[in-house]
Amino acid sequence: MIVQNEAELDAAVPRILEFLGSRRKMALYGDLGAGKTTLVKAICRFLGVKDNTASPTFSLINVYHYTDPTGNPALFHHLDLYRIRSESEAFDAGVLEVIDDPWYCCIEWPQVIESWLPEDVVKIEIEILSETTRRLLIL
Repeated sequence: MIVQNEAELDAAVPRILEFLGSRRKMALYGDLGAGKTTLVKAICRFLGVKDNTASPTFSLINVYHYTDPTGNPALFHHLDLYRIRSESEAFDAGVLEVIDDPWYCCIEWPQVIESWLPEDVVKIEIEILSETTRRLLIL
C-alpha cells in the first residue's frame, strides 16, 4: 500500500490490524527516516493510547497503556533495537519477555533478534518513495 501523508497512514492502520487478526507482534523494517516510528504512533492513536508516543531509541522499550474494545486495560510495547548489537544485549534488556507476552508489540530494527520472532510475526517493510510518500509492504 502507498501512503502519502499522515492522514493516509491513519486510514491504513485499521486494514493493517485487520490483517494481523489475532497476531500481536510486528517487525518493522526500513531505512532511517522511513517512518517506522510514525507507523507505531498511528497504530497507537487508532488503539486509543493516551500516552505521548516517542521512539525508544535510548530506552529500547516503551510501554503504552490503552483500553481494549471490551473495556479492559491493555498494553502496547514499542521496541527500537537500532543500538542493540547482539542477542545477549537484547536478552539483558528484557526483549524476550516482551516478545513472549500477549500484548501488541512493534519492533523496529528486529534483525538482531529475528531467530526469536514468533512464526506468525507480521513483517512490515517501509520503503521511501519520496520525501513524503512511503510504500508499506506487509509480509
